Amino acid sequence: MTRHIQVIIMTGAALALVYFSAIYFVPEVLSIISKTFSVIIPFIIAALLSLLMEPAVNFLSAGTRMSRPLAVGLSMLAIFGGAGLIVVLAVFRLVKELIDLSVTLPQYVKPVHEFILYSFEKSKVFYFSLPPEISGRINESLGTITGALSNFTRSLAHFLLGFASALPEAILGIIVAIIATYFFSRDHSLLVKLWLGAVPEPWGEKVLKVVREVGHAFLSYVRAQAVLVSLTTVQAIVGLYFLGVDYALTVGLLIGFFDILPVFGPATIIIPWAVWSFISGNVAFGVKLIILYLIIWVVRQSLEARVVAANLGLHPLAVLAVMYIGLRLMGVPGLIFGPILLITAQAAHKALKGS
Repeated sequence: MTRHIQVIIMTGAALALVYFSAIYFVPEVLSIISKTFSVIIPFIIAALLSLLMEPAVNFLSAGTRMSRPLAVGLSMLAIFGGAGLIVVLAVFRLVKELIDLSVTLPQYVKPVHEFILYSFEKSKVFYFSLPPEISGRINESLGTITGALSNFTRSLAHFLLGFASALPEAILGIIVAIIATYFFSRDHSLLVKLWLGAVPEPWGEKVLKVVREVGHAFLSYVRAQAVLVSLTTVQAIVGLYFLGVDYALTVGLLIGFFDILPVFGPATIIIPWAVWSFISGNVAFGVKLIILYLIIWVVRQSLEARVVAANLGLHPLAVLAVMYIGLRLMGVPGLIFGPILLITAQAAHKALKGS
């Protein structure tokens, strides 16, 4: 009996410890980790960028006997300059289409306005013919919807204010990341020597191998996602051009932007657009939009596991499994963190096994 009581007491103490840890300790730890991560994120980005540039730097240093600082500077100029040029050209084209859209926007808004007025007049006739009980419930439902819209508007306003206030800090972080990228890449050998001198053997070398493997795997994952998002964007732009949409580039880039956000996706733009086409009587165009969305969705679903697996050296079934498990355990963010945790575990195992 005494042994059973001891087991019960120990079990209760363990459960109490887990409960109080989850209530008090874990949130504090997560808060500290979050603050620390927000401080060091520019340097993490710089380290990843320096890894990304390393092949180009080594090629320039070894192939042309160029000094490493000059090779790093030219590599950064080529990579950031090329990316910046593409962004500038896309922005110029986007601005042109937005200016054209602002001129023709009234002709798109007018049918929506007329439809809303027509629906409002019809609903008034229908509403006053309803029994008082049903009309009262409709009023309650409308009040709930209005409150939800009000909360959404308030949240959106807070988000925009927070985004605007965070811009100076973000710009500063980008500048710090670019400068740190140069020093990380230029002084790569020196930093490695300092680390190996500070950390006892063999842990210094093991940690370096793990960091290298994780960094390369993470960059491979980012490259895979970039391929998928670019494919979705190109499909959307080309498909909209074939459908005769005037602002195909603007809408296609917007669809590509929403494809980066797992919660939203291309359906956020295409499906409401197709629904409005059906409502406004343009059924053929609505059907074409649905077909375009199905093509984008099928291509994305069929290639996602393969592209991620090809870039990471993993079996597609393993990638599919961790994406599904991540979705069930963490929701939509699990689709991103599942593969990241898998590549981290794989990279750490490979590095430690190799050592």
